[in-house]
Amino acid sequence: MKDIIITVKQQKTELKWLLACFGLAILLNIVSIIIYQTSWTEIFTQILWELLFTLAFYALSFIIRFLYKRIKK
Repeated sequence: MKDIIITVKQQKTELKWLLACFGLAILLNIVSIIIYQTSWTEIFTQILWELLFTLAFYALSFIIRFLYKRIKK
């Protein structure tokens, strides 16, 4: 079986994408707090939903980046 090698550069790139998705999820939560005029403590109490949205955004970005690389190739 072949060994899969993930370089440090690739790890940093993926971490940046994950942090960007987490920031987007938090921003989405802030916008919903402002729109629905709810308590600001929801930023912390709804952290599970933020993490779920982070994973969903990351998966979507991964699919888009994968397709972009395949089409470009």
